[in-house]
Amino acid sequence: MLHEAGYTATGIKDIVDAAHVPKGSFYNHFESKEAFGKEVVDFYFDGGLVELRARLCDDSIPPIDRLRGYFEERIRGFQATDYVRGCMLGNLSLEVADHSVSIRDRLAAHFGTWSGLFEACIAEAQSAGAIGNRLPAPLLAEFLLNSWEGALLRMRVEKSDEPLRAFVEVAFGSLLI
Repeated sequence: MLHEAGYTATGIKDIVDAAHVPKGSFYNHFESKEAFGKEVVDFYFDGGLVELRARLCDDSIPPIDRLRGYFEERIRGFQATDYVRGCMLGNLSLEVADHSVSIRDRLAAHFGTWSGLFEACIAEAQSAGAIGNRLPAPLLAEFLLNSWEGALLRMRVEKSDEPLRAFVEVAFGSLLI
């Protein structure tokens, strides 16, 4: 529901109706819609983190292949959903980061964890000589994450994987060499 309508357009009534629970049950679990939003951020990120770690921490695969494989897998997932969802963290960042310090802080922490996993994989690839050392791993990781999130925005607007494919081509054809 939040993927389709967004955080702002989704009211508490929409949430309780979708969950088939009375409105009072919502407030037994969450102090406010903002508290619910923080839980959504954590739930979404924690679910994705399992996949992210499984992909990026698999030592049986060369680190550059792990990283590329992660993005390729995500592209297949977005294709399967006709490009309508994007990234919940990115979507919420656009909608609520200026209005909710607590959600913004939660988003920033999760983006930091995500970038850190990219960084570890990039540093490993640099140590193995698969990626050059002209740029430090932390900078490359931040750039990848920022570029990926931008490509996801364009994907949703264009209803196409072209922005994601362009990201992969530049990232793995020029940047990470």
